[in-house]
Amino acid sequence: MMTEELVIMRDRQAVTTSLQVAQNFEKKHQHVLRDIDALKQDVSNFGQMFIESNQPDSYGRDRRIYYMNRDGFSLLAMGFTGKKALQFKLKYIDAFNQMEKQLQHQKPLSLPEQIQLIAKGYENLSADVEDIKNRMGLPGNMAHAFTKKRNAKIIVVLGGKDSNAYRDKTIRAKTYRALFSSYRETFEQDRYNDLPMKHYDKAVDFIANWYPPFELQQQIQSANSQLGLL
Repeated sequence: MMTEELVIMRDRQAVTTSLQVAQNFEKKHQHVLRDIDALKQDVSNFGQMFIESNQPDSYGRDRRIYYMNRDGFSLLAMGFTGKKALQFKLKYIDAFNQMEKQLQHQKPLSLPEQIQLIAKGYENLSADVEDIKNRMGLPGNMAHAFTKKRNAKIIVVLGGKDSNAYRDKTIRAKTYRALFSSYRETFEQDRYNDLPMKHYDKAVDFIANWYPPFELQQQIQSANSQLGLL
């Protein structure tokens, strides 16, 4: 049974979605996505026919989908065979024809409407960029800066590079481990570089305000009080 509309209008273009195709051709959505992803490898103008996006499922979780125009649908559906598939192809073609006919009778966009449409595109792009920023780990320059701040904090905690505690490799290693243990517990990350970019400033503040546990502080103080022994 067909669900909802076969073809919709998006940014003044007649399109359908990979989810609609999967539902109406009775295929698993993940298989339709796989077939479209395969086309991406061989079709040079893929971006003119397919647009990848996200759509919440019934639980509100983001799921990956593709929007596709008539050409994209025709290319994808070319591999769908059988009498039932043929009937759905014809229904889709008719739906595209009807939607495109409606678009032809729409008046051209006014300048304010064109600006609004362009702005909408930039908003979507900005949202995508922000999402990537929130998900990805630290880029090289930020990871390097963070490492310098971490090492500088260790030096301060141990009493400086000339201190006995710093020159004692066992104590120094134990201090690095203690810092990382606190970091991992706070940010739930198994590596420093996996920290999401949005938490960078918070992590820098964490490093600045961190001090070793009491027992380790005692070891550091004891080592530094033994002048000339190391």
